[in-house]
Amino acid sequence: MGISIENINLTVDEEVYLKDISLELEPGSTNIFLGRTLSGKTTLLRIMAGLDRPDTGRIIVNGEDVTGVSVRKRNISMVYQQFINYPSFTIYDNIASPLKILGMDKKKIDHKVREVAQMLHLESMLDRLPVELSGGQQQRCAIARALVKDSNLLLLDEPLVNLDYKLREELQIDLQDIFQQRDTIVVYTTTEPGEALKLGGSIVVLDKGRMIQTGVTSQVYHKPATIKVAEVFSDPPINLLNCVVNNKTLSLGDNVSTPLKGHLSSLSPGNYIVGIRSNHLYLTPQNGNDTMLDAIVELAEINGSETFIHMDFEKTKLVVQEVGVYSQKIDSKIKVFLDPANLFIFSESGSLILSPDHLKLEHL
Repeated sequence: MGISIENINLTVDEEVYLKDISLELEPGSTNIFLGRTLSGKTTLLRIMAGLDRPDTGRIIVNGEDVTGVSVRKRNISMVYQQFINYPSFTIYDNIASPLKILGMDKKKIDHKVREVAQMLHLESMLDRLPVELSGGQQQRCAIARALVKDSNLLLLDEPLVNLDYKLREELQIDLQDIFQQRDTIVVYTTTEPGEALKLGGSIVVLDKGRMIQTGVTSQVYHKPATIKVAEVFSDPPINLLNCVVNNKTLSLGDNVSTPLKGHLSSLSPGNYIVGIRSNHLYLTPQNGNDTMLDAIVELAEINGSETFIHMDFEKTKLVVQEVGVYSQKIDSKIKVFLDPANLFIFSESGSLILSPDHLKLEHL
């Protein structure tokens, strides 16, 4: 079963929610909708589910126009951010509930419930009530109830956003395996680039209700078509600096320059915008090719086992992402190092000109 989304538009009170959205979703595919809050992810999901109707455009399933057809009349499952379970039902009965509605044979229900419970590590909890489970286990139950139907379309709207970091990592790994085992079309929304990379598949990057890039997730990460895509697909957003290319050198600010080597060697003289992700700025030299920047610390933000150091380099704001916990005094001087081989080059209008050609998928 394939799904075509054709020219979807939606405006509410003169505010554009979705603009000219067209997509083809292949059977068995995993599709990630990545965007910041209010980018249109959930709105598009609700239209796909039949919960909302667009102003214009169509949803085509197997050649049939199902735009606006009630979700009750379609073979769809949906998982929300919140843990939506029946509080008076056991975990077994929660998972089994959509199959009972369909009138399925009890033996078949039992087989399917235990099968999906095993996938999501719930087999020892089937006799419990939701209130007896942790938040992560309750969300596993909600996901199991969605999976047990064998729906043609599985929609997940930021299903892990309310879980702690460790639980999210565990479920991301589990969901990867589960998605690969099924022929269902999966659509998964997230605001987090790292989650999108872990889930893989194809990606749709959304901004203010518009699709700004689509493609294989890892390829879009490596080659963001515009600065806006690079900002959305980096956490923290990609660092941006104005630069000038002249006399076979690339100059950053007033006193920093680096020779044009590697992927930069083809750059013509002119003005550009350099992009570098925060995990490619360092507090210590990494190799003999490093370029050094002198900056002023504005904030050191500790997040778990990482430190995000916010700084000012010649009136340009930069963020360094360092593994480990570091204490930095505000307004202190700091030296930051970068490898020019990690630089993205954008035109002044924001279009990608060059991207690093050696990068592998890394932790954001």
